[in-house]
Amino acid sequence: MQFCQEAAIHMKKQALILFAHGARAASWAEPFERLQQLTQEQLPDVRVVLAFLELMTPQLPELLAEFSAKGITEVSIVPVFLGQGAHVKSDLPLLVEQARGQYPEMGIKTVEAVGEQPEVLGAIARYCVASL
Repeated sequence: MQFCQEAAIHMKKQALILFAHGARAASWAEPFERLQQLTQEQLPDVRVVLAFLELMTPQLPELLAEFSAKGITEVSIVPVFLGQGAHVKSDLPLLVEQARGQYPEMGIKTVEAVGEQPEVLGAIARYCVASL
């Protein structure tokens, strides 16, 4: 019993952030919210949340501050963008570097935009083909 409690204390608290642009229309976020729910269902022990670059909340800096306060030690950020444009290549790395300076105890990693992944492109292509 003692070992199980000690192991639980040393377990890393993880979070997965789905990072999107944001928009003025609240309805724009609906597919991202569905993606967040589907992802959360597959990762019941990991906090899965949306964060936005602009125009919507929560934005990445405030979310990372909340995670730090809650003792989350590992964060993975998935840019939910079709490509690696300026927001993913410039804005996101700047936000992440600032956060790493503020929260050195938190491991923060980012991955490529979802649209850069072959399986995602394959799914989109299958959808396009099926539309004929």
